[in-house]
Amino acid sequence: MSEFALQLQSVRKSFGKSEIIRGAELAVRPGERVAIIGPNGAGKSTLFNLISGRFAPSSGEIRLFGERIDGRKPYEINRRGLSRSFQVSNLFNRLSVFENIRCALLWSMGCRYAFWKFLAGLDEVNDRAEELLEMIKLDKRRDVPAMNLSYAEGRQLEIGITIAGGAKVILLDEPTAGMSKSETKRFIQLIREVTEGRTLLTVEHDMGVVFGLADKIAVLVYGEVIAFDTPDAVRANARVQEAYLGSVLAEAQAAEAAAAS
Repeated sequence: MSEFALQLQSVRKSFGKSEIIRGAELAVRPGERVAIIGPNGAGKSTLFNLISGRFAPSSGEIRLFGERIDGRKPYEINRRGLSRSFQVSNLFNRLSVFENIRCALLWSMGCRYAFWKFLAGLDEVNDRAEELLEMIKLDKRRDVPAMNLSYAEGRQLEIGITIAGGAKVILLDEPTAGMSKSETKRFIQLIREVTEGRTLLTVEHDMGVVFGLADKIAVLVYGEVIAFDTPDAVRANARVQEAYLGSVLAEAQAAEAAAAS
């Protein structure tokens, strides 16, 4: 077993003549919570797409618990223990909250297509779905169609779907985008609870979320990881401040000053 849950070695990705990811290096240990930050156009979403199998790298290696997954299909990577959410919600809107969770559980619990079986009779699956609903704080919304959930509740359901398959590595793409401050605070706590004991990578622009959630921060600039360290070390990194973080903190301070005046 590898000492790393996820490892990127000299990963590159080009689209035509444009090189988006330029030799990215990253090694994440089991159980670590890592935030990936960087300016717009740095390649954060592309990096997630490479890790989760939506894109194949132009060169380099991506390993999940020591096994190479670069170039594999997304469902193959998922079945090896990695799951992700997306910036835009992707739910079965006409199905209930419970049914969405149950659908996400079926494969991981050994259920395959069989027209003579009824889902209502799958007691183990149904019991596990109920447990997950309690975990993501949606048990009281069990029978509500997904289309009728609030924005924050929809993101909660996505978290439940993401962890339903028992993945050991979770990728969350801007999980708190569009939320109010109070919703964000509750959602960070939920993420902490449901990813306990799992490895987490999240792309996030809200520095409050980043410094409040992450054990380590990876800074991606022009397709390269220029720093990967604890939040305090990254905050103090002169190269990071020059390339990205200094301007972000300055904008945040300016916004706070404007709000106070």
